[in-house]
Amino acid sequence: MAQVSDHGGGVRSIEVPIPDNPLGFTLVYVLDTDRGPVLIDTGWDDPSSWNALAEGLAACGTSAGDIHGVVITHHHPDHHGLSAKVREASGAWVAMHAADISVVRRTRATGPERWYAYMADKLVASGAPEEHVAPLRAARDRRRDPAGTGTDSRRRLPGLSPALPDREIVPGELLDLAGRRLRAIWTPGHTPGHVCLHLEERHPARLPGHGRLFSGDHLLPRITPHVGLYEDPDDAGEVADPLGDYLDSLERIGRLGPAEVLPAHLHAFTDAPSRVRELLDHHESRLTGLLTLLGTPLTAWQLAERMEWNRPWQQIPYGSRNIAVSEAEAHLRRLVKLGRAEAVPGSDPVTYAAV
Repeated sequence: MAQVSDHGGGVRSIEVPIPDNPLGFTLVYVLDTDRGPVLIDTGWDDPSSWNALAEGLAACGTSAGDIHGVVITHHHPDHHGLSAKVREASGAWVAMHAADISVVRRTRATGPERWYAYMADKLVASGAPEEHVAPLRAARDRRRDPAGTGTDSRRRLPGLSPALPDREIVPGELLDLAGRRLRAIWTPGHTPGHVCLHLEERHPARLPGHGRLFSGDHLLPRITPHVGLYEDPDDAGEVADPLGDYLDSLERIGRLGPAEVLPAHLHAFTDAPSRVRELLDHHESRLTGLLTLLGTPLTAWQLAERMEWNRPWQQIPYGSRNIAVSEAEAHLRRLVKLGRAEAVPGSDPVTYAAV
């Protein structure tokens, strides 16, 4: 049976599983409104996840066919994956920040082989060894059938055919939810269009603070969200600073001071300012540690190999290594922007050194 929690005040959460992922599940929130229930995120597009969502909605006294709208904190497939099925079942609108709508639109228009080629090129530029890049080159060459199974890769790979949202979340504005006050706060970093959602209503248990915050992946208990480079095969050369975006966004949320945080993973918690400070300190400590490593010029791949993760580099799975390298690149970009590191002229692949 799906795990459902009642947070009071017309807010419940459903644990929707993420297959083969240590996070375990996404917390999908059901928010009662005068026009019917609205979901905050939907979960991973998988039959077991859909069944859990349906069971959870039934436990809440509703169903997918009754959903009035879907508010998506960000475009990742463990949040946006089931949006199309919910909309198909109910006719619900789907809302997302414009920056992440652009990501969804590009993803839908880009063939899988383009993504494989893009990722291969990025990894080569980061200094990845050929044995790591080779599987992506092979997948690119096999195009629609990277595993040689006769199966369309667009169907097998999550997130390559996401639902195109039909409403835009405007930062700073209240969402059009009858009987509720839910304000969007733009918190880029984890994705360019990530939003937190501030429920500007008195906490049902009268906890001190300013309402409740649906924090998506921006602010989580115990774990730090991934902050890597924003992926875009059609990048025209604009140099974004995702880690800088994230740190700035964290400080805004810390000043908000919600009574309770309702995140997309793990569990609800209080004292958001303390958690924000922990994360700010964590990233400053990590940046300082990276400067020590950059006493010797390193590529992004070499830096990732030497960074501290939740397990030794040799035990990190293939796909997670790609994520780790992207995170190393985001930290390098932040150090360069701060003038604390620089690219070594003439190096190929590019190495970086502390200033």
